[in-house]
Amino acid sequence: MLALAGGLLALLAPSCWAQSDSIRFDSLPAPAEAPAEILPDTAAEIAELRARIEALEKEKADAAEPKVEKPAEAKPLETESEWVDMSTDKWNVKLGGHVQMDWVHWADTNNDLIPEFDYFEFRRLRLMADGTGYGVYDFRLQMDIEPEGGDNVSTPVVDVKDAYFTINELPHHQKFRIGNFFVPFSLEQVTNDTNNIFMERSIPTQGIFSADREVGIALYGVTDDLDTTWTFGLFFDSISESLKEQIDDNTGQRISGRFTHLLYYDEPSNGRYLVHTGCGVLYTHDKDELVRFRARPQVHEGPFVIDTGQVPGTAYTTGNLEFAVVWGPVSVQSELFLSHVDQIGAPTATIGGAYAYLSYFLTGENRIYERFGQHGAQFGRNVPYTNVFWVPGGAGWGGWEAKVRYSNLTLNEMNSGNYNDVTAGFNWYWSDRVRMMFDWIHPITSASSTPYGESQSDLIAMRFDFNW
Repeated sequence: MLALAGGLLALLAPSCWAQSDSIRFDSLPAPAEAPAEILPDTAAEIAELRARIEALEKEKADAAEPKVEKPAEAKPLETESEWVDMSTDKWNVKLGGHVQMDWVHWADTNNDLIPEFDYFEFRRLRLMADGTGYGVYDFRLQMDIEPEGGDNVSTPVVDVKDAYFTINELPHHQKFRIGNFFVPFSLEQVTNDTNNIFMERSIPTQGIFSADREVGIALYGVTDDLDTTWTFGLFFDSISESLKEQIDDNTGQRISGRFTHLLYYDEPSNGRYLVHTGCGVLYTHDKDELVRFRARPQVHEGPFVIDTGQVPGTAYTTGNLEFAVVWGPVSVQSELFLSHVDQIGAPTATIGGAYAYLSYFLTGENRIYERFGQHGAQFGRNVPYTNVFWVPGGAGWGGWEAKVRYSNLTLNEMNSGNYNDVTAGFNWYWSDRVRMMFDWIHPITSASSTPYGESQSDLIAMRFDFNW
């Protein structure tokens, strides 16, 4: 029996060993006993690896997100002596121009002595270059190429209008200007003609009590809140815009000062409601010691219906008061002028004038006021709510403004009578730079000492005005 069992084992042994070659030890179940504890050095290495893996994952996630750089905060200047070098900020020049076409019709007059001629003219035909640069400088060069020739020049010439250089950002919010520009005196005078609402300025302003452009220097200032401005200037007297020179042993002088203050300004509406006040003084020492005050019926061409003629006089000093209100679509503007004329061989004469006008935007806009504009406190460019256009599917009718004005010039103490005027009309704004103007003008002279005696007339005037 034992021998039989041993034989069987001998026969089975090779088969069993052959199968053992194909056995996979990794498929065997894990041993039942607990794993050995991790050594301290191995635990530290694993923790270090985990930290490195987390750092790499975070770096990869950050690289996938777009980076948004925060703007650098402006560092305030610690002292007034610190400055920023802007010497590489060269001139930035903008070209522009201005065209005004006028047609004037004398509809009626009760005085046959008055030469009543209808006319058409290019009232203004100008090219202009504006520039800013170096952080604080600006300039303007404006030439009138309308071939009429002013200042008794009979041949076509080019008139110099604006030709000035300004340095801005001076201490205490001031700027300095030198060249040919508006003498800072009178709200209506320093408001550019593209922004005044009548075809011509009122009787007592341009060419009468307010000087036009002159060659000189001026200093402009404004307070931090922009409510108060002041201007002082020193100029030559009446250098010809056509001849562009003056050769004389007595060049004459003009000294001007202007002060304005806003009694009220509605900040949330950007000045849709405001109350402006101002005053000024202008001293003129005439270069020829001959003074003259005269006016046309508030058109550019035509007879002078009031005229003192050339009167010997050394100087005259004019003061004025300014007042303006903008209350939504309604605006009121007025100025009063009083002048003392030092006549030669005659007593000092006191003469004066005033104007007041009312405008109303039928389409709801308001007049735009510039608190510290090109010439200080002034009115700016009106902007209609919609431009004039007519295209398939839509149309715009622009802005409509009604207006009326009364103005006066009294020269009785210079034996030249007085002149009153009523003007009414409307403006049609096609855009902020295109408009049509319609004025009905009714001049009244009420003294025999005026050039044509007592008279009343009616004029109809129209203008197409565009600029760029």
